[in-house]
Amino acid sequence: MEKETKGGRITDSPLPGLVFLGTPDFAVPSLRTLVESGAPVRLVVTQPDRPSGRGRKVAPPPVKILANRYEIPVYQPPRIRGAEVIRKIKSFGVECAVVAAFGQIFPQEFLDAFALGTLNVHASLLPRYRGAAPIQRAILSGDETTGISIMLLDAGMDTGPVLSRREISIEAGDTFGTVHDRLAQTGAELLQETLGGWCAGRIVPQVQDESLATYAPPLRKEEFRIDWNVEAKDIIRRIRAFDPHPGAYFLYEKKRIKCFRAVAFAWTGDGEPGEIAGMSESGLVVMGGDRRALAIGDLQMEGQRRMSAQDFVRGRPIPAGSFLE
Repeated sequence: MEKETKGGRITDSPLPGLVFLGTPDFAVPSLRTLVESGAPVRLVVTQPDRPSGRGRKVAPPPVKILANRYEIPVYQPPRIRGAEVIRKIKSFGVECAVVAAFGQIFPQEFLDAFALGTLNVHASLLPRYRGAAPIQRAILSGDETTGISIMLLDAGMDTGPVLSRREISIEAGDTFGTVHDRLAQTGAELLQETLGGWCAGRIVPQVQDESLATYAPPLRKEEFRIDWNVEAKDIIRRIRAFDPHPGAYFLYEKKRIKCFRAVAFAWTGDGEPGEIAGMSESGLVVMGGDRRALAIGDLQMEGQRRMSAQDFVRGRPIPAGSFLE
């Protein structure tokens, strides 16, 4: 039983001292849930402050902002490797590490440093979609479900034993952003439930079935450009997988235009791939490679703000019969 002051509150927890490692928005609900539940998070490790936004001003990562709000010590080494870095982390009296989207691969010397191991919040139902982009790959593949796995990290790429899983649905209108946010919250809740059982010795790790393993490699820039020759449903998936960022795009009059909020559209006329069929209440209607149509709800010219397709074409017409590249 631990009792310590954290952010002006007294925590009373059966858990050992924890170090939390995370960087982007996905990790924020996990850290918040742990702290609000009274878990003894003694140190937060996150990546260094980096330039962000249009002005490229140096900004702290979201996890650092939250840690500062809770008055938890923050450590920002450039890399998680080397005896000095691990010694610094261990000096906070931690016995277990918790990771959520930290953004680096951990060396074996780090994994060996904690008596209760390193738990990771992974955004897929392992062993499906090991790797860096599981949410986007699930949407691109047309999966109807995905989920969260709480696993123990080992030296492989998301190959460690799984402690718990929880499934969620991917709905027809979901985007990367909506699935990301639901998974982040689901991961936070499942982490809190799993951590207590693991530290108390009530959970038996499940070895992953290698025969079922698939991979979610990092996204490549060329994947963001739309190929109008593929089926309309695949174009829709691509737009949703990169909404709200980085945004799937096409070229029109040599200008890059990002697109969002794509839906299937019932169109009875003929048309070639990438041909504009017109404008509807759902957005700009374009033909896919299978002669089926889709409507794009929002458009964004490079360097400008995102807006509805109706507002966009009022300022920059894209007439029926023209072609997108």
